[in-house]
Amino acid sequence: MKPSLKEAFDMIKRGTVEIINEEDLKERLKENRPLRIKAGFDPSAPDLHIGHTVLINKLRQFQDLGHHVMFLIGDFTGMIGDPTGKSETRKPLTREQVAANAETYKEQVFKILDPEKTEVMFNSTWMGKQNASDMVRLASCYTVAQMLERDDFKKRYTNNQPIAIHEFMYPLVQGYDSVAMKADIECGGTDQKFNLLVGRELQKHFGQKPQIVLMTPLIEGLDGVKKMSKSLGNYVGITEEPSEMFGKLMSISDELMWRYLELLSFRPMSELDRWKQEVEAGANPRDVKIRLAEEIVERFHGKDAAKKAHETFVARFKRGELPEDLPELKLSPAGGELKIAHLLKEAGLVSSTSEAYRMIEQGAVKIDGQKIEDKDLFAKKGTTHIYQVGKRRFAKVRLQ
Repeated sequence: MKPSLKEAFDMIKRGTVEIINEEDLKERLKENRPLRIKAGFDPSAPDLHIGHTVLINKLRQFQDLGHHVMFLIGDFTGMIGDPTGKSETRKPLTREQVAANAETYKEQVFKILDPEKTEVMFNSTWMGKQNASDMVRLASCYTVAQMLERDDFKKRYTNNQPIAIHEFMYPLVQGYDSVAMKADIECGGTDQKFNLLVGRELQKHFGQKPQIVLMTPLIEGLDGVKKMSKSLGNYVGITEEPSEMFGKLMSISDELMWRYLELLSFRPMSELDRWKQEVEAGANPRDVKIRLAEEIVERFHGKDAAKKAHETFVARFKRGELPEDLPELKLSPAGGELKIAHLLKEAGLVSSTSEAYRMIEQGAVKIDGQKIEDKDLFAKKGTTHIYQVGKRRFAKVRLQ
């Protein structure tokens, strides 16, 4: 059954930070035709984590509503280097790096998007045909003053840090992509707002109806504080082993669980609201967290893998001697990481670091149920794990 206009709008708005603008979106939806939905990805890194999928999930929702999704791989812009959020000029990628990363992106996004309903595009298709005169005409559409309204450019200019001329071309090329693709809607993260708005302005300049801009949030990592990032170690990679993904998702706080459900789950909000009411009435939030973990693992590894990951988690934690409602201990290491022996001492699991080393040698120390043997192992900032010494000493420790 086709959803009503209100139902479609509510689905699209779910989990968004800002839509420019909502009334235009409603009018565009009333046209009762497949809208052209654009999202651009510069293939600067070959592996996605679930934070990246917040945007891809939104594209899947558009597909489910019958719209035409255009997944743009910025092979041309990738060779410029996106300056967004950068305090210095970013090194461009080589053509070979762009091509290799693009293939990996295509493989990974089709774990969420329907390949039969997705048009994969490369902006070199039209930008590669532009000559010097075309690029000069494109550059004439914006002033230097307008470019310096962008926060990262403004900061670098104020701090007398260099801004290369080609960096000004990045938002112009991204904006021109919307012209070439005749986009009705462009989706992107909140950090891309300037670039997305450039697309609207260029479409007006070239006589097109300006695209609607839909911005999704940058999701918090497992620590619930900083945005999900591989460099911070607070991420869940979509190619990670099922049991690893499941365990990481089970480690998040009860508060963060609801945020992840809104942004990452495909379950209707009415169902999520019912779960929240049940938890407020006394139901165990762990059961809801299990549903979240199962859904995410199934999405990337299949139903059987999700079931097995659940069973592994239960066998490792629930059937062992792990106490119920284990309190969480937060530690703040000065250098961003902490040697396991020192962590065990600070967590009160051993009386001294020498005892910690001895227990590791004896095979009596486990992290998330896995025995460790390396005495020089470090725990990284932004991670949460359950540490066990012997059969009866446990601690859930978050490094922040």
